[in-house]
Amino acid sequence: MSATVAPGQKVGGLFAEAAPTDLAKRTGGGRRRLTTWVLSAVSVVLFLLFVFPVYWMVNTSFQPNNAIRGSDIHYWPDNFTLRNYETVLFDPGRTPFLPAAGNSLVITILTVIIALVFAFLASIAVTRFRFASRRTFIIVILVVQMIPGEAMIVSIFRVIDGWHLLNTIAGLTLVYIATVLPFTIWTLRGFVNGVPVELEEAAMIDGCSRAGAFWRVTFPLLAPGLVATGVFGFIQAWNEFIMALVLNARPEMMTLPVWLRTFLVSTGTTNWAAIMAGSTLMAIPVIVFFLIVQGRMTSGLVSGAVKG
Repeated sequence: MSATVAPGQKVGGLFAEAAPTDLAKRTGGGRRRLTTWVLSAVSVVLFLLFVFPVYWMVNTSFQPNNAIRGSDIHYWPDNFTLRNYETVLFDPGRTPFLPAAGNSLVITILTVIIALVFAFLASIAVTRFRFASRRTFIIVILVVQMIPGEAMIVSIFRVIDGWHLLNTIAGLTLVYIATVLPFTIWTLRGFVNGVPVELEEAAMIDGCSRAGAFWRVTFPLLAPGLVATGVFGFIQAWNEFIMALVLNARPEMMTLPVWLRTFLVSTGTTNWAAIMAGSTLMAIPVIVFFLIVQGRMTSGLVSGAVKG
């Protein structure tokens, strides 16, 4: 009858060698920890590289304009001032900030809501139903997405002018919807295609109607896709400049990107400090919107598949 010898136990004046499997486990664990440390260090470096321009923008917004135009580099606002924000918000000599922010907010929200509704219905149609020219429709979406908006700016201007929608919220909103819609349909199509039809069929076996199975099972699973495409549409409409400059040129109808351009022409000089302050204020709604929806981007992944 043979006795089991533990690793490290003294047998006949000799120590038993550690089991090869234990040594492999310790070596593999050390490698995994080293890999984790390396990846964490790379992540921190990348985070600092990406966040530094944002910090520099905020830091510059709190410094006097003559300080940032000098040769000295200020890594923190040692000459702290709120004068730039006062200029942005209350300077009577230029277009006010709040009306421009209101125009951008209304146009962006309308663009996101309407584009999501139409893209959602279109993605359901091209994924769940088989109809003539379905492949052609998908190809057309890709082709339209490849065409830059600047190439059609003259045609778009003439159409909007013919509809008497120049310098209106409705006209710019229509253009933004047409710009965002192809990518939104294509993205939502991938999300809808990833939800198995068998989930709806199982819900219908449990007593749900077809509409009830869709809204109780499929729709919650599509919530992350709706949020992701909504974030894309929000950022694109909020930051768009060329179309807004051409179609809404009147001061009272400016959006924030066009309004920010007014600081580039001021007695022949550029007020970079005020531009940084305005850019900081412009970034706040995007950050707030992302913080609101980012927690819901994964909340619907499994909620629709759980029978309550």
